[in-house]
Amino acid sequence: MQDTKTDTDVLVVGSGPTGLLLAGDLAAAGLRVTLVERRPHGISNMTRAFGVHARTLELLDARGLADALVRTGTPVTGLRLFRRLSLDLGRLASRYPYLLITPQYEVERLLERRALAAGVDFRHATPLRGLRQDADTVTAELTDPDGRPLTLTAGYLVGCDGVRSAVRTELGMPFPGVSVIRSIVLADVRLAREPEGLLSVNGVGDAFAFIAPFGDGWYRVMGWNRERQVPDSEPVDLDEVREIARRALGSDYGMHDARWISRFHSDERQAPRYRCGRVFLAGDAAHVHSPAGGQGMNTGLQDAANLSWKLASVLRGDAPDPEALLDSYQSERHPVGKNVLRSSGALVRLAMAHNPLERAARALATGLLNSLDPASDKVMGMLSGTGLRYGAGAAAHRSGGHRAPDAGLDRGRLYELLREGDFVLVAPRGRDAATIATPRVPGRVTTATWTDPARHTATLIRPDGYVYWEGETRPTGWRTAGMIRRRGGIRR
Repeated sequence: MQDTKTDTDVLVVGSGPTGLLLAGDLAAAGLRVTLVERRPHGISNMTRAFGVHARTLELLDARGLADALVRTGTPVTGLRLFRRLSLDLGRLASRYPYLLITPQYEVERLLERRALAAGVDFRHATPLRGLRQDADTVTAELTDPDGRPLTLTAGYLVGCDGVRSAVRTELGMPFPGVSVIRSIVLADVRLAREPEGLLSVNGVGDAFAFIAPFGDGWYRVMGWNRERQVPDSEPVDLDEVREIARRALGSDYGMHDARWISRFHSDERQAPRYRCGRVFLAGDAAHVHSPAGGQGMNTGLQDAANLSWKLASVLRGDAPDPEALLDSYQSERHPVGKNVLRSSGALVRLAMAHNPLERAARALATGLLNSLDPASDKVMGMLSGTGLRYGAGAAAHRSGGHRAPDAGLDRGRLYELLREGDFVLVAPRGRDAATIATPRVPGRVTTATWTDPARHTATLIRPDGYVYWEGETRPTGWRTAGMIRRRGGIRR
């Protein structure tokens, strides 16, 4: 239940994509949400993230945002890696079987608009200076835009404030890991000639590069040159980007008119815990990894989607075991973060393969993936997020944990129904959902019916689009595990 003694139910620190999605979800659930950001208001249009994967688009679809975002970018169905491996994203079993190339600022604009409409209280130019917590509240010490001290109390606080997270620092949380690669250059450029593929990636030992189209005449270029390892502060110009592209891709495609060029380094780091009492970490504050695979922003958005419904359930008093539900954020998302570190790290190391043995191993691995559909499908599921499955725990029973694909229901599509922010119980045709025995859920339930007459299972789907429980009607009836309980009964 909401605590009227606090200034806000949830204080979100950081207004990047992760913080914006989380804040919008919580406000849409009827909670008081304050979002503080150290930067003045104004979203920069020069950002590193450039791709939105299928699973993230599905989660945005469950918020009514995906189609608007798709209109801002270019869907890419084919990925060509190291001139040998071709991945056909069109085979993904998703409403969005592609990688959407669009700048991060387009994602942020949509999410900010939604959060404002839902009633989030934004406080820009308000950095966090300290925090403390007790059994009931979190107190944040901030500085307001005029430089005066500001104190806010909240039921919970979520740090979505990036790699240099002030929240993580205030918790005294370590951020172990290593620097993987130095002196990566990024640029947004125009090209005189289009690359052969929509998205091309290649590494030649001393250099690697990729080029991806934004769809409006601009291209994102990323590259690395083993022979030029300099600090992030070292200036970078278009000639350096051209040289890297020629080394790695065989051509610079007539790059010109760069609107943005930057240099950065890549770390692999992960916080050991995503929860510390009433304080949580999400996005880059919890994990950071190489840009290979374009999974950074996507992983953070999926952190937010996992945490938001759990916090809402607890604050609304719907959760029968609040602590177990909140702990499941760690048990579900920390392994995902670890796997992303491993997979993105493996990709960047393949790109950096230098000696003949390493390059021969890369050629063998990519050749096998090219010839084995199940193996390449697994890679695509990993990169796109559609292959993610949560283990059994407080938020997923043994029969659940896997992603629920979109499907036709008597009340529309599944992901349209998920926009209500509730659990969805889908019954076979001819069955009354009120008679179906299912596990007790930590939230509200709405019901629907499969339109496919061949579907004989009842499926209970979490607000974040993962299956909570499934029951088979044949041959001996329903497998049961308790009854749904909800104030006011089952919603129809």
